[in-house]
Amino acid sequence: MSSHRSKDPLHGVTLEMQVNALVARFGWAELGKIININCFKHDPSVKSSLKFLRRTPWARAEVEALYLDSLSQTQAEKSETPADHPWANWRKKS
Repeated sequence: MSSHRSKDPLHGVTLEMQVNALVARFGWAELGKIININCFKHDPSVKSSLKFLRRTPWARAEVEALYLDSLSQTQAEKSETPADHPWANWRKKS
C-alpha cells in the first residue's frame, strides 16, 4: 500500500506549534510589529493568542503565511553554505 503525502505544507502542524515557532524566531515585540494584532503587543501569551487566532480567520491566515514564509527563509539559509566554511567544498578536488 502506498503512503499518501499531503501537499499542504501545514499538514500536521498545529496553530500552537506555529505560534511557538514564530515567537522563538522573532520574539513577541517583533511579531507584534510584523503582524499588527493586539494579542501579540499587549500582555502576550500563547494561550491568549491561540484563543484570538482560532476565532479570527484573517489573523490566523496572517500567522500561517508568516510561518510558511519563515520556513522557506530558514531552508534557504540552511542551503546557503558560506564559501569560507570548512566543509563548504569538501567534495571538490583540487
